[in-house]
Amino acid sequence: MNTTAEKIRILNETPLFNGLDSTSLELLAKQIVVKKLTRNEILFLAGEPATGMYVVASGAVRAFRTGSDGREQVIHVERAITTIAEVPVFDGGAYPSTVAADEPTTVYFLSRKSVLATASERPEIALAAVRLMASRLRRCAELVEVLSLREVGERLAALLFNEAKSHGTETTDGIRLNLRLTHHQLAARIGTVREVVTRTLIRLTEMGLIDQEGKNILVRDMKGLAIYAKSDPGL
Repeated sequence: MNTTAEKIRILNETPLFNGLDSTSLELLAKQIVVKKLTRNEILFLAGEPATGMYVVASGAVRAFRTGSDGREQVIHVERAITTIAEVPVFDGGAYPSTVAADEPTTVYFLSRKSVLATASERPEIALAAVRLMASRLRRCAELVEVLSLREVGERLAALLFNEAKSHGTETTDGIRLNLRLTHHQLAARIGTVREVVTRTLIRLTEMGLIDQEGKNILVRDMKGLAIYAKSDPGL
């Protein structure tokens, strides 16, 4: 459904637009352009002029940069309901990274003009944007630390731990996780290549930390996985 009421509901659930009055939300909702993406479909490319920002209404998208060797490095993943590409809306620059759908996804496009017009009347949007940008900057700093200081096995273990904690399903045998990611996509998340991911998953299985069940992964030992990843088991 993409009724005005549904658009208003989704806008109000985002950190950026949460708390806006009903009149402002309705005005923004009426300016939304709905776009549906298939898995891996590109939303925009790094360096393209930024004409606006997007609300991830359903599904998930990944922001990444591509190296000179053609390898993809994922910078961050955004799941519904949230916003993406706020930075160029406010600084007037180009899109800083390429964004593609991680799964079938619906996004709402809002033009830069409409967002800035609303922000000029409701300064709390600018404050919310600052918080979002600070959060993204912190995550980028953490990514640099992970890629530079952790081994590949530790990176993959940390990814599995965080995904299991956020999106896993508890069972009597452990936490079942439907990653819906290929080994190539996992490699892009942790800065390596597909073959290394495959070998690392086998090693984690041999250690008794996980079991591979087709596209699902069963995390048998969350504490052990966190220790291997050099994470805090209490996080």
